[in-house]
Amino acid sequence: MALQEEFKTQGDFLFKYRSYFPMIILVVGVIVYWHTLTNADQIQDESLSAIYKWICLGVCTLGLLIRIITVGHTPNFSSGRNTHEGQRASELNQTGIYSLVRHPLYLGNFFMWLGVAMLTQNFWFIIAFVLFFYVYYERIMYAEEAFLRGKFKEEYENWASGVPAFIPMIGKLASPDYGFSWRKAIRQEKNGFAAMFLLFWVFNVIEMSMAAGKFVLEPNFWFYAAIISSVLYLILKILKNMKLLEDKDRVNY
Repeated sequence: MALQEEFKTQGDFLFKYRSYFPMIILVVGVIVYWHTLTNADQIQDESLSAIYKWICLGVCTLGLLIRIITVGHTPNFSSGRNTHEGQRASELNQTGIYSLVRHPLYLGNFFMWLGVAMLTQNFWFIIAFVLFFYVYYERIMYAEEAFLRGKFKEEYENWASGVPAFIPMIGKLASPDYGFSWRKAIRQEKNGFAAMFLLFWVFNVIEMSMAAGKFVLEPNFWFYAAIISSVLYLILKILKNMKLLEDKDRVNY
């Protein structure tokens, strides 16, 4: 198999299961964090630790905001979580954030997972994550672009020739063709919002338990944030199933 075809085959496979593979990073990250705390020479200053966690949360939030902005301005059957259905696109997104970068959703994913990787406080794990993300998503982006090139042909080529794949260019932002849809953004990004606070709570529990030498479940900010975000997720999930988050112009899928 030619390298070009191999990249596409690998990319199609990773695209289909892209929601599950990052869990490997999470599991490894938790193990690395536990090892880091176990071998720490001294207990980290609590105020410094708190500030660092807020920085990590800021990185994750940046990624979530990028995804929300991207999804909210897109039409039906594009920029979605169509995992099992495979590649699909009702039209080629070229305006809004897509006028600055070709893969804004994956850029958002990078920052969201980078914030989690930073929680390990392990420099080499963070570097390993960046390299893993590059190899992992490079193939997904290759497969996605092969699909779009085949479907939209010259229209895609003209757009891609002037817009970078992953690092946004500094230039004039083209106004999005679609107004912002809160319903679509909430419908698709509720998972990431809830998962973000749950992960921060898990790392906080590990930190407190390692410091105390026993399992500790303290009702602090991260605990309440995880509870509230989880309850909100369940409410939104019910509303979605009841089709109350559908748009008049953008039917749920």
